[in-house]
Amino acid sequence: MKILVLGIGNTLLSDEGVGIVAVRDLETRFGTRKDIEFLDGGTLSFTLAVAISECTALLVIDAAELGASPGTVQSFIGEEMDRFLGENRKSTVHEVGLIDLMNISRLTGHLPKRRALIGIQPALVDWGEMLTPVVATAMPEICSIAVEIIDCFARQADSVIP
Repeated sequence: MKILVLGIGNTLLSDEGVGIVAVRDLETRFGTRKDIEFLDGGTLSFTLAVAISECTALLVIDAAELGASPGTVQSFIGEEMDRFLGENRKSTVHEVGLIDLMNISRLTGHLPKRRALIGIQPALVDWGEMLTPVVATAMPEICSIAVEIIDCFARQADSVIP
């Protein structure tokens, strides 16, 4: 069992970096576990397809347009994640989008059966090296949800999360 916790974002664009900040926090909590890999996915690239194809469970943490108040946290598990990504194709200046990485994994037969996305509604995506106060305040909730999902992945090594 290998759980990949992938933080996505740009820490130079304020709340866009929330996924990276969360992964760094989680790594300090779980850093000694051999079954979890923490990865700063930055602004995404096709090279991440390899890391995704090598894991048995995937947790992605990223700023997302949820149509909610800034700081709102929502999780999408399994096929719910796939639907969210498919319905919310945001334009990106990056080389590749998360939906593209998931589709590469699906086409090559390496899409992790256990997968989840934690999305956080940003307040500001503009130059700035700090999270806005409302998003920073959501960090304990983000990490708590992440811990629950990681624990669930570890417990259910042979099944898909309902």
